[in-house]
Amino acid sequence: MSKLRQYFYQSKNKSKSRLLAAGILFSLNALSCWSWAQEAPASPVKVDTVTREVLAATADLMGTVYSRSDVQITAGVNGRLAWLAEPGSFVEQDQVLVKMDLLPLQLQQAEQTAEIKRAEINMRYQQHELTRLQTLIKTKAASQFQLDQTRSRYELAVMDIEIARLKLKQIEDQLTRATVTAPYSGVVTERLARAGSDVNRSDVLLKFLDTEQLEVRVYVPVKYLPYVRKGKSLNLTATGQQVSADVTAVIPSADHRSQTFEVRIALPQHLNEAWTAGQLIKVGVPVQNTEAALTVHRDALILRKDGTYVVKVDRDNKVRRLQVSVGEGVRDRVSVTGELVDGDKVAIRGAERLNEGQSVVIQSL
Repeated sequence: MSKLRQYFYQSKNKSKSRLLAAGILFSLNALSCWSWAQEAPASPVKVDTVTREVLAATADLMGTVYSRSDVQITAGVNGRLAWLAEPGSFVEQDQVLVKMDLLPLQLQQAEQTAEIKRAEINMRYQQHELTRLQTLIKTKAASQFQLDQTRSRYELAVMDIEIARLKLKQIEDQLTRATVTAPYSGVVTERLARAGSDVNRSDVLLKFLDTEQLEVRVYVPVKYLPYVRKGKSLNLTATGQQVSADVTAVIPSADHRSQTFEVRIALPQHLNEAWTAGQLIKVGVPVQNTEAALTVHRDALILRKDGTYVVKVDRDNKVRRLQVSVGEGVRDRVSVTGELVDGDKVAIRGAERLNEGQSVVIQSL
């Protein structure tokens, strides 16, 4: 029995020794890993500065380019078309767009001129008769009735001349209308009649577009009406180009079905060759009041399941991971709230692999 007890005692001491050796080995390994982490080289990062900026939250809406002058050219008189400008023709202001056959009107003009001459002959005759009767009535050789009747004929002859001259002016006005000139410089976009056809006054002959004075019209939800004002600049984007242009008109009359109101924006003239009437344009419309907020570069954000983080680089080049709330953004900047102040440095390259308290080396952008 004594030998058996001695055997169990020795086995127990051996197990304790083994456990003690394993514990010492684990401690040495942990100490070695901690020492390696402390002595790890600093990681290179690129940083951006936290700045306080005004980021106007906007909504992208689709607008359409219109010409400020887009009219339908109509026939000024009844008659036969002699000539029309071709579609695609650029016509300067006051140059001819439409010519009518002038012969019928010219014949009417000649006829009316002859009518005036005839009326003038009749007036002179009636005037002579009136003078003769006024002399005869003094000697009782003519009656008062004859005198009054002749005076009436003379006055009617004077009125006939006046009416004939007015008719001549009407014919001359028709002659003027028979040649239609451009109300402004522009391009003929469509021809709706052919030379040689008979047309009536007010028939549409051409569609004429001013390509120099363009504007964007966009329909904005009525809830954004307080943030859109005449003279305010909005961003316009199309065909890879972005410009800022001023609002020229806000029409505060909402459509009862769509609940939108119309906004018009004048386009800079240097875009006339790049943008055209009918083209769709993306318009950035403000959707809230503009207020200054802390902003960071979008690349500084680290997205995780439990939230969004940024890595702040302290003055001693040690890093801290801070959770932030992200607000509105414009282009490459977003507003954030958290433990940041204006002027802080945050990593925008190499931040995801950094550990809390790790040293870094700041590289230039």
